[in-house]
Amino acid sequence: MKILVTGFTGLIGSKLVQALQSNGHEIIGLSRRVGGQQLRTVQWNPKNGELNPSELEGLEAVVHLAGETIVGRWTAAKKARILNSRKQGTQLLCDTLAQLHQPPRVLVSASASGYYGDRGDEVLREESTPGAGFLAETCVAWERATEPAARKGIRVVTPRIGIVLSTEGGALAKMLLPYKLGVGGVIGSGKQYWSWIALEDVIGALQFAVLTESLRGPVNLVAPQAVTNSEFTKTLGRVLSRPTIFPLPAFAARLVLGEMADDLLLASARIAPAKLVTNGYSFKHGELEGALRAMLR
Repeated sequence: MKILVTGFTGLIGSKLVQALQSNGHEIIGLSRRVGGQQLRTVQWNPKNGELNPSELEGLEAVVHLAGETIVGRWTAAKKARILNSRKQGTQLLCDTLAQLHQPPRVLVSASASGYYGDRGDEVLREESTPGAGFLAETCVAWERATEPAARKGIRVVTPRIGIVLSTEGGALAKMLLPYKLGVGGVIGSGKQYWSWIALEDVIGALQFAVLTESLRGPVNLVAPQAVTNSEFTKTLGRVLSRPTIFPLPAFAARLVLGEMADDLLLASARIAPAKLVTNGYSFKHGELEGALRAMLR
């Protein structure tokens, strides 16, 4: 297949491109700059609304992962960049795809588990309502921006990606040093649910979404077993053979990270991958301890 990938230099995008190429697909990158890339690239400028439709003719699939990183203190300017990069970029891409004479059959446009907000012990499936807060509002706008592609008849999948576990980046990579030093511990009450997924399964599930005709709309990209922060802490400590006796109180997390602490670390989202399971996706890492041991071996 001829597949366009945005965000192809990020943690997920770079691994996805490698996997797709190894499976024989032709990959084109969408980038704000052309040149110096290992991929053939098409240039765009979401901020200025610049994307040439003729350069997208003949695509069979699009995987859209681009967006401002959510890591960093959420100042007003940072939050605007997070929202606008997702809303404007997705809107421009989908408006352009809707103009094509030969549109792709499928668009997989990333979203995030932050869609659900802070929901306690409630089991959340794809049909669950959105939550409250900045991340939830961002995800709603992000997903809504795909509507022009869906109206064109393109099969649209919006994977709501959970906490991605990898030693190469993301939450786990940042946690490893303090845990290895023996100063890890629960965050806040430790009762909040963390819906995680191994990077290998993110890549597998994104490819599954491209190829599985029965998948459309929101799809939860999380492992089958969500765990509380306390369970996550104990499991990571056990895998590393380190104590986990230094908690990070909620007030301290907020002091260091500001609003981001509430939406990312202290919020509870117990999410089930209902559509992936129903459609037959086979998880490579469905259980946390096994996943961590595989990554940290």
